[in-house]
Order: sequence, then structure tokens, then C-alpha cells
Amino acid sequence: MTSPWIPVEPLQDEAFRQVRRRAIFDCCKWDPQVGDHSVIARHPLVITREAWTDVTRLARALASETLAAEAELVRRPDLHHDLGLPRSTRAALKAAAAAPSPGAARLIRFDFHFTPDGWRISEANADVPGGLNEASGFPLLMGPHYPWAASVGDPAAAYVAALLAVARPGSAVAMVHATSYSDDQQMMTFIAERLERAGVRAHLCSPSHLRWRDGRASLEAAWWRGPLDLVVRFFPADWLGALPRDCGSQHLFANAVTPLSNPATAIVVQSKRFPLVWDRLDTPLPTWRALLPETRKPGDVPWRGSSDWVLKPVLGRVGEGIGIAGLVEAAEWRKIARGATWFPRVWVAQRRFETLPVEIGGRAVYPCLGVYTVDHEVVGAYGRIGSRPLIDSHAQDAAVLAA
Repeated sequence: MTSPWIPVEPLQDEAFRQVRRRAIFDCCKWDPQVGDHSVIARHPLVITREAWTDVTRLARALASETLAAEAELVRRPDLHHDLGLPRSTRAALKAAAAAPSPGAARLIRFDFHFTPDGWRISEANADVPGGLNEASGFPLLMGPHYPWAASVGDPAAAYVAALLAVARPGSAVAMVHATSYSDDQQMMTFIAERLERAGVRAHLCSPSHLRWRDGRASLEAAWWRGPLDLVVRFFPADWLGALPRDCGSQHLFANAVTPLSNPATAIVVQSKRFPLVWDRLDTPLPTWRALLPETRKPGDVPWRGSSDWVLKPVLGRVGEGIGIAGLVEAAEWRKIARGATWFPRVWVAQRRFETLPVEIGGRAVYPCLGVYTVDHEVVGAYGRIGSRPLIDSHAQDAAVLAA
């Protein structure tokens, strides 16, 4: 099968130093290293135009199916336990069955991998998809060094344009995020700066700064107080249950008037147990069924001592807690295996697929293509590259170009 990737040469040291410096200051990439390991790739991930066209078609279909399935699942509290969601989340979703909070500018990222059988996806990041600052900023930095290739889109610009359809100039917008995480703050800062340039008052805050009255959100912070026209959320829905009740975080699920991007109801399709309820949904999911590997309860498959199955926490993010026998360190595998054995309801087993590597700079790397959609349209992509077929916190962020 023809590879979708075009091998390129990495940047030389001085050129990469300039790119890295600009990534920090121009793209809000404040955490360019994990320990002594750089998480900014020295080269772009270049995809053929034909392959990008194919991926765009698949991602557009996935977005339509995902949003339709979410709408149905919100009305199906009988399935929420099977999704492995926390009790507090299920309680908030129960209220959403009757009066879901309004969504705006629905952002999703689908993670694609190329295999001997063609494209496969490992998951959808439907709740709080990150990486917009890298996805939009890095191609501008790498593009001049590879002038024969072009960016596949500007997802941050497309997302901001969709937000501006709700938040007009002069509007007040809360950029809600987990303020103790620099990677969360850097993306929200990147988006907030673009909103500010469009005349919107964008306030970075935590969900504890929100107050609700009659379903309308306001901000109560030391630096600003007043009503909000839009809430942009980059705080995981399953964490909201740990907040004090006076934050009114249940309105991020139900009974809000102020529009939300994304509403917390997105958690129902973020769960990696989503495939376990497919057969009980009326929503057809042909693209999901074709692209996502077989997903089962851990107790239903022989994953112990087998490299044929991948163990995943139901609400894991950025590759945390993913276990593949023989690939992760022995101590980490034992920890993951204990979790899947003792608490199987919050784990899944997914049949492993073979990601085809691409050789860059004399070494084989394993690409992951994170394709963004806003509402139903594909708006760009985010590249991550691993030195092994596991995309985790040590994977490098890469500009995505097409040629």
C-alpha cells in the first residue's frame, strides 16, 4: 500500500533553534521539553494531497456521526453507566436529557494512523481537544523551510471564526481551563489573543470563577465581573463534579442559556467505551465502525500477556495510562494491568493495529495525524510523532504540511 507520508530532511541546528524560539513566543508553546527531551519535531509531517483529500472525507463523516450520536446519547441516561462515566457526571447528564445546554462552534479532533489496511483512528477528542496553538502556529514556522509544501489549514482561525458567529465585537467571553496546567493555558491564551484582535473581551479563568443566574453565565473574578456572552471550555467534563456547587458547573451540561463551546455533554462520545453502546443506538455509525479497531470490555478478551490488545483508561488523555504488553515498561504495565483487573468499568481493551512508520533523518518514526473539525467541517490538522508505536507525552508535536 502506498504510504501517505513524504519523507523530509530535518532542520539543521541553527534553523531549528530559530523555529523553537518562535514556537515559544509566537505560538505560546511554553513547554517545549519533557525533561531533557524536546517535544517539538525538527521536521514537518508531510502528507500527500491525495491522502489528505481521503482523510478529509473520512473526518467529515466522523464529525457528522459523532454529533448525531452525542445528541442521542444525551437523551439515553440508561446507557451512561455503561460509558464508564463518574457518578457526578452521570447525575449532571441526567438533567441534560430534558434540557441540554446549547452548544456553539463544536470542536473535535480525530486521531488518524496509517496501517497496512489503510487509515484507522485510535480515538476522538470530543470533549476538550487541544493542540490548536501548535496546529496553527507551527506550519507558519516550518513552511518557509519546505516551500514545496503547504499548510492543510488553520484550525485556530476557523475555530475563532465560528466563535465570532456567537460572540460579536464587544462581547465578553470566558476562556475556562484548568489553570494549573501550562499546556491548557497556552492554548487558551493563543485563542484569546485572536479573539481580542477581533474586538472580543476574552477572560482567561477557571470554572470556579463562573456564576449562573437563570441559566445565564457571569464572571466573578478579581480582575473583572460581569455577564458573559459565551463560555469556551477547556476543562475536562469529568473533572467538573469535584468543583464547589456555587460554581454552577452543572449548567455546563444542562439548563444554560449562555452558549458553550464545547458543552460538557460531549463527554458521552469522549468516553472510550462509546463503541460498547453502538448496537443500542439508532444513530448509524458506518465510518466509526470502519475506522475504529474492535473495542471490548477488558474481561471479554485475553489481553494478559498478549500484545494483540491495547488497554486504555476510559477517560485518559494525551496517551496517559495506555498499556501495550512488551512495549511499555514492566512496572508501568503491571500498574495498568492491576487497574484494568480491579476497576474494569473504567477501562477498555482495543485491538491493536500496526502503524506504518516513515523514515525521517535516518530513523523510523510513527506519525499520528490529529484532524480537527469545527461543527461538520474539516479545518486543519495537528501532527504528533513517536519514536515507538505509542503516542504519549514524549511524542513530538509537528507541523502538518501537504504536497
